[in-house]
Amino acid sequence: MKRSHYLSLVALVGLTLFASCGKKKQAEGAETVALDSVKVSTIIAQTQTVADIATYTANVQAEVINQITPITPGRIEKIYVEVGARVGRGQLLVQMESSNLQQQNSQLANLELDYDRYSELLKVGGIAQQQVDQLKTQIDILKTAIKNIETNTQLRSPINGVVTDRNYDNGNVFAQLPILTVQQLNPLKAIINVSESDFSRVKTGMPVTILLDVYGDEQFTGKVSLIYPTIDAATHTFGVEVAINNSNSRVRPGMYARISLNFGNKQSVVIPDVAVQKQAGANDKYVYTVIDGKAHYQKVELGQRLDTNYEILSGLTAGQEVVTAGQTRLVEGTPVQIIKN
Repeated sequence: MKRSHYLSLVALVGLTLFASCGKKKQAEGAETVALDSVKVSTIIAQTQTVADIATYTANVQAEVINQITPITPGRIEKIYVEVGARVGRGQLLVQMESSNLQQQNSQLANLELDYDRYSELLKVGGIAQQQVDQLKTQIDILKTAIKNIETNTQLRSPINGVVTDRNYDNGNVFAQLPILTVQQLNPLKAIINVSESDFSRVKTGMPVTILLDVYGDEQFTGKVSLIYPTIDAATHTFGVEVAINNSNSRVRPGMYARISLNFGNKQSVVIPDVAVQKQAGANDKYVYTVIDGKAHYQKVELGQRLDTNYEILSGLTAGQEVVTAGQTRLVEGTPVQIIKN
């Protein structure tokens, strides 16, 4: 009996110790879970009224580009301008070889002498009217031919502009490349591709603001000058031509431009810029939201920057809780402990 009582006592003590150890392990486990959570600060995403601005990129182009070339190949007698020269409409730029022109002018002079002589004979009845009329027709045809030759040998600028390219020297024979290129630099233009969803909102004459990389944050102005009438079925965009005033000649063709259209105001989700993270090795932007005490990765599309905030175009809705501090230690599903400010 004493032995049996002793064994029962030992078993009871063992069970008590086992239960005590189990509770201790549970407490340690709870402490480990608590240590795995990350302390973060959050805000609730809100909507606010912002300017409805759409920004597009484009390269600046000349309003008009003229290639100065003769109608037929020939030797270049003299080029009167260099690259960078400002030229006026009708200004002589290139003189081509004109030996044929001289021959035609000599022939015209002889025909005009004959015509004067025929006219005198006609007065005294020494020649028929038909002969005079035939000679007059020959003279008119030759004058037209001479005018065409002059156009082909005396190459003039059709616009007020600037010489931007020269491909030959005096004495060269014109082949395929234009001899000169003349561009009209005021106004300039840029063509942007606008989403078809904005087709009814874009109007001719609408003012635009323009940023050029070379001038940093300095703003230039322009206006919508032409709206293309069709939609590209592949991209679902339509072309919009923007006229850029360049009276001070600071803007040049080829410059990279960011062109903004202002459609008024709209309601957008706005969050602090510190909440937005950039995906390593990509240009993707994302935030962490908190749902049921855990962090969740959400890719977002940014709109315009508003001081220390960002407009969110997609990926986030108003009312979601967004992490603003502590994101560097988060991954998808990390338990979080929210610190109240």
